[in-house]
Amino acid sequence: MIKKILLAAIIALPTCAFAQKFGVVDADAIMQSMPETAELQKVLTSDSQKYEAEFKNLQDEFEKKYAEYNKLKEDASQPQSIKERREAELQDLSNKIQEFRNNAMQQLQKKQTEMMQPIQQKVLTAIKSVGQKKGLTFILQNEIPVYVGTDVEDVTPAVKAELGIK
Repeated sequence: MIKKILLAAIIALPTCAFAQKFGVVDADAIMQSMPETAELQKVLTSDSQKYEAEFKNLQDEFEKKYAEYNKLKEDASQPQSIKERREAELQDLSNKIQEFRNNAMQQLQKKQTEMMQPIQQKVLTAIKSVGQKKGLTFILQNEIPVYVGTDVEDVTPAVKAELGIK
């Protein structure tokens, strides 16, 4: 009895697989063509330029203090304690520059993630909608397909149309 059930399942499995419809989509291309992504890039570029300007100010300040320290270091009449204090100031400023750089990168990454989330959700919603309208069983990301049969439909244009993108 169990053998008959297994045999029936094995025979029916390929038949069921052929009844499924598959689609592929290039979600990255869709996101790159969205106006929201262009706006995201403008915001990130603007913020990045602000961080770069502040970073340059800190670097200029460091270079100025370093030049002053070199002059002081060469002056034999200056007490050692003053030279050591200036060295400590330079080290502190160097640490602040490094900390600023790390914080700026983290803030930019955080902002990018926050701004990308609604874009990704919008694309995912459109992909689901197209999948439901076309009666597809699966929609797979079309990154590096080794083989795409004639049964697989590229739904990228349909998702773009769903989002109102040309």
